[in-house]
Amino acid sequence: MIRTLLIICCFFTLQQDESVISWHASYKLVWDDFKGKPNNNIEPVATTASGITFGFSVTKTEDDQVVSFTSEVFAHFYPEHSWYKPELANNHILGHEQLHFDITELHVRKFRQRIKQLEVSNTLEKDLNKIHLTINKELAQMQDNYDDETDYSRNFESQAKWQTNITDALDKLSVYKSIE
Repeated sequence: MIRTLLIICCFFTLQQDESVISWHASYKLVWDDFKGKPNNNIEPVATTASGITFGFSVTKTEDDQVVSFTSEVFAHFYPEHSWYKPELANNHILGHEQLHFDITELHVRKFRQRIKQLEVSNTLEKDLNKIHLTINKELAQMQDNYDDETDYSRNFESQAKWQTNITDALDKLSVYKSIE
């Protein structure tokens, strides 16, 4: 007898009625997607809440030997946790926020690539969770570096460089892109 174990890990715990937007190459964020209440006590003009949603299913034999697995990894944008200050927002800042979401998709692709390289073994669940943890750390670090180096979009030259670099990185991992 073979049994299947399903494990799902999410970046945010979502309410049943809370919406998410999945990353797609053909869809770019618009200000109407940012539904959260702006925080006027801090300097940023906008905040993008995005993250990786990850789940997997492991099939085991009666004697607990892992024989196969499937996984799902998605980049999601969380409208209710994303906000902007309408009086200060512009298309340049929206492009900066879109790139935050694109950086999330880049890490989803890296995650899928690493999963594809895994061998089926009895350490599979531990291996998948380790990759998930590592990818989330790498994602957080890149998001911080992006904001630091672009000065939250105010450094136009750095912003353009990041845009080019992320576009190139997404292209290199296009085989792992989110399906539309």
